[in-house]
Amino acid sequence: MTLPPRAQRAFEDYPVGVKVVSKTHAVTEKEIIDFASEFDPQWFHVDPARAADSEFHGLIASGWHTCCMCMRLFFDEFLPGAGALSPGVDELRWRAPVRPGDVIHVEVTVKDARITQSRPDRGVVSTYIEVINQRDEVVMSFKAANFILTRAAIGG
Repeated sequence: MTLPPRAQRAFEDYPVGVKVVSKTHAVTEKEIIDFASEFDPQWFHVDPARAADSEFHGLIASGWHTCCMCMRLFFDEFLPGAGALSPGVDELRWRAPVRPGDVIHVEVTVKDARITQSRPDRGVVSTYIEVINQRDEVVMSFKAANFILTRAAIGG
């Protein structure tokens, strides 16, 4: 399904069953090392030579880097322009390593959508999110919830 432009999206645009597929992102060795050097400097994220001789057989991205790349793709393709708050995520799983040269995308499926009882100007959209590489392997998955304003609340 194609969602309306981000600026026009509201809770009503996210019915149960909707699946959104993001654009792709090509992962580079430089970005893996740069992210890990600052935020997760474990040797298998920052030292290609040492990582080549490891059980990973090469450099791998930090799981937190994978989360950040996912967030960017999720933001660009799924979230409304008015923004969305989240009470958190559940069942975050890193299922396979992300490596230099991988091309990832995100698939978001709406599992539940309901207006909140305490704030009827917004709904809770519950999703299942998968990060998938060019070999159709799920490299990361999780469940998320977002509070999204209704069309009436954003003046539409």
